[in-house]
Amino acid sequence: MKIKAIIHEDETGGYWGEVPAIPGCATQGETMDELLANLREAIEGCLSVEIETPFRDGKERVMEIAI
Repeated sequence: MKIKAIIHEDETGGYWGEVPAIPGCATQGETMDELLANLREAIEGCLSVEIETPFRDGKERVMEIAI
């Protein structure tokens, strides 16, 4: 799986990165290598969170909406 991350240089040194496809998924590192390792770990952590299955009564409809 490939996923895009946005990398920023921190004003005080080092880097920080965020993953737009996963809201709240962000991390930092002193070096680019450290940041990339931390991003992989953050993505794995964000994707491994169990989400409660919503209640379904059989009357709902699934729709795909283009924006």
